[in-house]
Amino acid sequence: MTRGMRGLSSEHLIPASDMDQNHSNNSLRVRPRQTARYTVHECRRCHDDRTPCDGKKGPPLKCLRCATLDYQCLPPRPEDYAEECSTCGIDFVPIDDHQLQCLRCSEPDKFDDRPRDETRNRVDAKSYAKPFISFISDNPTAFHAVSWVGQRLESHCFEKLSERESWTSKLSRGGRYFFERNGSSVIAFVVGKQYKSGNGASIIASHIDALTTRLKPISTLSTKAGYVQLGIAPYAGALNSTWWDRDLGIGGRVLVRNSKTGKIDTKLVKLDWPIARIPTLAPHFGAAADMSNRNKETEMVPIIGLDYEEGSSGGHRNTSLLGGAGAFTATQPERLVKAIAGELKIQDYSTIVNWELELFDTQPAQLGGLEKEFIFAGRVDDKLCCFSAIEALIASTKTSDPNFNYIKVVGCFDDEEIGSLLRQGAHSNLLPSTLERICEAFSEKSCGPDIISQMYANSFLISADVSHAVNPNFLGAYLENHSPRLNTGIAIQADPNGHTTTDSVSTAFLQRVADKCGAKLQVFQIRNDSRSGGTVGPMLSSAMGMRAIDAGLPQLSMHSIRATTGSLDPGLGVQLFKGFFDHFDEVDKEFR
Repeated sequence: MTRGMRGLSSEHLIPASDMDQNHSNNSLRVRPRQTARYTVHECRRCHDDRTPCDGKKGPPLKCLRCATLDYQCLPPRPEDYAEECSTCGIDFVPIDDHQLQCLRCSEPDKFDDRPRDETRNRVDAKSYAKPFISFISDNPTAFHAVSWVGQRLESHCFEKLSERESWTSKLSRGGRYFFERNGSSVIAFVVGKQYKSGNGASIIASHIDALTTRLKPISTLSTKAGYVQLGIAPYAGALNSTWWDRDLGIGGRVLVRNSKTGKIDTKLVKLDWPIARIPTLAPHFGAAADMSNRNKETEMVPIIGLDYEEGSSGGHRNTSLLGGAGAFTATQPERLVKAIAGELKIQDYSTIVNWELELFDTQPAQLGGLEKEFIFAGRVDDKLCCFSAIEALIASTKTSDPNFNYIKVVGCFDDEEIGSLLRQGAHSNLLPSTLERICEAFSEKSCGPDIISQMYANSFLISADVSHAVNPNFLGAYLENHSPRLNTGIAIQADPNGHTTTDSVSTAFLQRVADKCGAKLQVFQIRNDSRSGGTVGPMLSSAMGMRAIDAGLPQLSMHSIRATTGSLDPGLGVQLFKGFFDHFDEVDKEFR
């Protein structure tokens, strides 16, 4: 939720003439709220006001928080200033014909006009902790996360594009756009009003996939000792020791044939109660109970139910084939099919033509620590940097001068954990083709290799992937002076063997960005007797010849089913990434 600089939302500020009527019954009426560039209505139900549309009129937009169709955009005010109460500094003061009164300090009509870059460019790192917790808890799969990103962008007037269509007539300077590939990768970009073909792009690339376990094409298994089990396979490094005895839900996408049109619809499903569990063997069984290095095919098979009916033990129980012989659903566990169909309100099982489902830890993300310094969550790697990058792009469109001459881009890629080699991965043509299509749309002539190469040379890429925070119990595993801390800032990731893109030029570039936006940088490098992990940075920068750096937010317990980051870290990521978008051109001039 968008809030004022001291933590109050716009609902706390109302006309003084309405004070008695509204404040006495603690029920605030919905009214237009005007900021530096936008006038918007809050959602009547939950007071969420995240829908600035830059004055573009259109149909009401659905609230992402409560699904209420209650947003309506109004024309913007011409002034280039936000108004603040001079006593307590609360901004987002509503403007109308009545006297105004601040509910926090009860001071009427004390407002200062301040330039937008002094009041709106500040990032409150604390304010991003709970939105990140909601995001990562509500969107356990890459499909859900990309869908959320799309809705978030549309609520801020980003126009959705299709790769199947021409973009030449659709793109305009000053426009905001995004598109998805495979439903599991998303790229968003904003075109400056002064952009010309050949100019550069400020790019943040991250990955939105996470370690998981996916259902096998035929997930039905023989019943053993009365247990119904599920056929799964690890994605990347999942099914490690942290997956034992966890409460696992099931989610993903389901392909359904529309009985009226005959077309295939994609539906997202999430069974977020504990359905599956991979049980350990009690220590009383001696050596057999050693859970390290167990067989992932035979000893880490989740149980999803019981079936003691006659004829079920040691094989498949004779049941009717759901959907009929030859149907996809006939190859899947009967009760799972019914649960998925029930969640999606599907009555004809034969209309389910396929699915991609995975298991996920159902324990929600939450604040932790004595003073709530931590966020404990699953799938932090790397929905964390994706969240911060998307929020930074949105924040930058709200506060920065739209008359910039470059492109602001965020790419959230799938399949990084398995090498990025698929069409929705960073090693595909996804990012290069996006930049080339933008370049072509604004080119007066054909956009050939000369202009494209010029654009790449003028661009800069931040490969944003989580870094390793220092663990106090294993200090000897870290390189001295290269041990990032939580709640401190983004860590630059260095590697002498090319596993990251960082060099002296890109480090100096990002440091200048940090200086301008008040962010702090840390540095991480692995010890000589350990091996560094990989990122999307080298494959992207080498494919396009683009300057690049690897830098990400620190976390503990990387690749565990549950990880830890700092409660300030999502916001600190927004701070630096927004600064990168806002100050790209002026910093780039120092390096020309």
